[in-house]
Amino acid sequence: MDLYCCETAENETKAYDDPTLLQERVLKNLLKTEDRYTLPYPASLDVQKEVTAEMRKIVAEWMLEVCEEQKCQDEVFTLAMNCMDRFLMCCSIMKNQLQLLGTTCMLLASKLRESQPLASEILVYYTDHSVTKKQLWSWELLVLSKLKWDVSAVTPHDFLKHLLKRLPLEECGISEDSVLKNAKTLITLCAREFIFSRYHPSIIACASIVSALCGAGWVYKSGHSLQDLLQRLTEITNIEKEYVEQCVVQMEKMIQESSCGDQNSSAGEAGALRKEQITPPPMGKDQQHQTAETPTDVHSIDF
Repeated sequence: MDLYCCETAENETKAYDDPTLLQERVLKNLLKTEDRYTLPYPASLDVQKEVTAEMRKIVAEWMLEVCEEQKCQDEVFTLAMNCMDRFLMCCSIMKNQLQLLGTTCMLLASKLRESQPLASEILVYYTDHSVTKKQLWSWELLVLSKLKWDVSAVTPHDFLKHLLKRLPLEECGISEDSVLKNAKTLITLCAREFIFSRYHPSIIACASIVSALCGAGWVYKSGHSLQDLLQRLTEITNIEKEYVEQCVVQMEKMIQESSCGDQNSSAGEAGALRKEQITPPPMGKDQQHQTAETPTDVHSIDF
């Protein structure tokens, strides 16, 4: 008997979707657990004396570029931003430490969501060597201690396939892969904005699916109204549809502002932060991946 193997030496091997993980009990556990990782309402950065929401967005955009350049899974960036926001809510830092915090959170998130975590040497390179490996390891322990080692947070990505599985997409002739791709993009954009930190991951997931389905012509292809879709998502998650509607409106506003070319609005302290502190060189295509390290040598993985 011949065995068929899908693994190749050139491509990263990823696990296939397990139908068992899409069962109802898993969805209920996610809905029950997500409260632990959602910022208290109203979320604010009042504890910070120097760091502002605009500075956070600048660092978030840099983190997103790093994750995209390194072809990280979508969950890495979202989880890193969750860890970063939770840390900023409980510990005041200086503005010149914000990029170090973001780098540390990317390192932690990649260890949880990637089969091959980001190497500390690569992350230091992306910061233009403005931080050292020793600082990175020290802050890794600091972040873990402040978050009480509870960093495996629930993210909006965890809900997407659960929700799409329970919607009649095939009957409407809508491609699940297309909706999933667009919803992931919206979730990533939301993670850059601090205002979305106040929403539960399940609400952001529902809102991203609503927006993606509207773009795919849900109303015309299914014959159901937008309110019918919101009601269906409410039945699946027990989330009041008013919360989802509010998140959808906020999401549409974010998209409109992004399309208007909001890049020129950075000024003052935020502009100085971008110019002086976040100027990493582009990663070369032939840059060698090195071993990811931790302060306790837990991982020793050669890329």
